[in-house]
Amino acid sequence: MAHIPINIQIKNLRKKLHLTQVDFAKRAGVGLRFLRKLEEGKPTVRLDKVNQVLNFLGFHLELERNDRAKSESESESESESTDNSSNLKKDHERT
Repeated sequence: MAHIPINIQIKNLRKKLHLTQVDFAKRAGVGLRFLRKLEEGKPTVRLDKVNQVLNFLGFHLELERNDRAKSESESESESESTDNSSNLKKDHERT
């Protein structure tokens, strides 16, 4: 499933409300410059202000592990458990 970038989603939601950037920024309580940068996809924006915009729209951020992170995490867990069991074995062998 393709994910739509947050800046595009926010812009689309604003347009669904038939609000200009000026009106939206005022109603959401953020600056016009911030909203423009957010909708342009600026990679460094203040998270508190993003949350303020999302709250105004009735949304919130939610974390979800992506497939790549899942497979990397599983690989790390397997190597850690292998390491731990071999360490336990070594400790046991010493006694």
